[in-house]
Amino acid sequence: MLRFRNWLGPFWPVCCFALIALCTLSLSRVGLALWLSERVTDVSGWLPVLLQGVRVDVATLCWLWGIPTLLTMLLGGEHAIGRLWRGLLRLWLTLGLWLLLFMELSTPTFINEYGLRPNRLFIEYLIYPKEVLSMLWSGRPLELIGSLLASCLLLGGGWWLSGRVTRDLAMPRWGWRPLLGLLVIALAILGGRSTLGHRALNPAMVAFSTDPLVNTLPLNSAYSVIFALKQLKNEEDPSQYYGKLPEDRIVALMREASGRPASAFISSDIPSLSRNQASYQGKPKNLVIILQESLGARYVGSLGGLPLTPNIDALSREGWAFDRLYATGTRSVRGIEAVVAGFTPTPAQAVVKLDKSQTGFFTLAELLRDRGYDTSFLYGGESHFDNMRSFFLGNGFSRIVEQKDFKNAAFVGSWGASDEDLMRRANQEFSRLHQAGKPFFSLVFSSSNHDPFEFPDGRIQLYEQPKATRNNAAKYADYAVGEFFKAAKASDYWKDTLFLVIADHDSRVSGAELVPIEHFRIPGVIVGGGIAARKDQRIVSQIDMAPTLLSLMGINADYPMLGRDLTRTPADWPGRALMQYDKNFALMEGNQVVVLQPEHTPQGFVYDRAKEDLVPAEQSAAFKERTLGWSLWSGMAYQKELFRLPRQ
Repeated sequence: MLRFRNWLGPFWPVCCFALIALCTLSLSRVGLALWLSERVTDVSGWLPVLLQGVRVDVATLCWLWGIPTLLTMLLGGEHAIGRLWRGLLRLWLTLGLWLLLFMELSTPTFINEYGLRPNRLFIEYLIYPKEVLSMLWSGRPLELIGSLLASCLLLGGGWWLSGRVTRDLAMPRWGWRPLLGLLVIALAILGGRSTLGHRALNPAMVAFSTDPLVNTLPLNSAYSVIFALKQLKNEEDPSQYYGKLPEDRIVALMREASGRPASAFISSDIPSLSRNQASYQGKPKNLVIILQESLGARYVGSLGGLPLTPNIDALSREGWAFDRLYATGTRSVRGIEAVVAGFTPTPAQAVVKLDKSQTGFFTLAELLRDRGYDTSFLYGGESHFDNMRSFFLGNGFSRIVEQKDFKNAAFVGSWGASDEDLMRRANQEFSRLHQAGKPFFSLVFSSSNHDPFEFPDGRIQLYEQPKATRNNAAKYADYAVGEFFKAAKASDYWKDTLFLVIADHDSRVSGAELVPIEHFRIPGVIVGGGIAARKDQRIVSQIDMAPTLLSLMGINADYPMLGRDLTRTPADWPGRALMQYDKNFALMEGNQVVVLQPEHTPQGFVYDRAKEDLVPAEQSAAFKERTLGWSLWSGMAYQKELFRLPRQ
């Protein structure tokens, strides 16, 4: 061993840490593959996962420790600079090993929640340590404590080992060091790129199946997160992922897909701006959107799910209920941009969090505020989360009621005041505004149906034990909705108000499909004075809600939204839905589907609703182009600031 150590000389510390990292990462990957063995076997993935995994790990280590290897070669030795560098090298090695191994320890929990290895979402949650730590402490205290202990052991063990392996290194003569340094640079770059091709190694190169989770197994989680962080600077432009089309072609495709006649489009500066006539021509109504956190169709009895939502089920029998309504994504902010702004999804962050959309970006609130409406956002938590406060106040919302405004809340959990308190406050707000003769629009966003699933005792008959489960929290959230509508129906504002109850997204969206379509299906029902009971079997998207609501409210308006006014869409329209799942984008028309993936050609499918899976089927070039057009429109509209009302 001593001879081997002397032979490696300055390479010895990094080689020791790299060997530990390679072995541990491979063991982690094998463990994940065994856990998901059925899915790995279904796509014949054992060999690609394990072999490509080593490739990704080697590349990761080259980027992580290539520079310290070079600097050890150039600076190492028993002198002042060498001793200073030895301390920095120990820190670099220790923190690097901790990062690699800690991310692997975090991976099973993340997969269980989000269906993929840690990715951009992991980064986004780090921005909100208070909320995340509170959620973990309340819902997963053992995991949080275990993570802290593991971090202490990894950091302590790494520091101890680094002291051993960096001591008394055999260094080459000074004349050889520049040459060996050039060799280190060459090997680190070649190893990090892992290819002689034009593009360096990236997740698309090791993707081999139609199962998005299995495609992430060859990666390690540190690589996955760092790659996502690197891509943030490009992700406003979907053409970086899916391909390009001329801008005039994108506009033509979107106008045609909107279902509006060419004469409805009235601006060359704002290409999606159209003139829209409301189907209801009476006195304009108030509007309340109740956005339900994480309530997929599988939790809704009237949609064939678990019997957890008797109140929403009752509303669906009273109003306009959508049987095949699909979310545009898997995050609350994605649901917000679709429902409140009618904006289509992208592989980027939702516009709620992007710089160019913090002011001057179209929302229902802006349109209605300009018509004299009181516009408000009601939320039991802290509105700064996910940048909601900045986006709302910059785009038409005049008031925000949040956690600090609930002075005597009946129950406060990790995510703020309970849904019960939120709904009670909402009724008070609407009663006050109606009494003052002020028309109003309000977005009411629930939070109790969120990990760690905290809610007050004695409100519902628990569906299962223990109390703090997703199913019980969904049932409590429905209870709060029911209590609100009891009060609303008895109020003076009921007959003058339109209500939409809709989910932002499903919870724990995952599956073996490129886009697990069934997990995008959500409840949606429009109720209020004058709304007849009906069950709509058409495929519709969250982006169709805002145009439909304006039409039902009696608001004739010019706006840039491309969603359909479903009051003016034929009953035999097969429908369409847009879905963004991580970096994959799907367009479903009827039961025909096209999926776009980064650096892959579009793939066609037929959606088998009974089996809830995608069956490969060739789709037309026109359908594929239309899918690409939808995906590119949002990036183009955001970058060029086209999704707005005309400037006064």
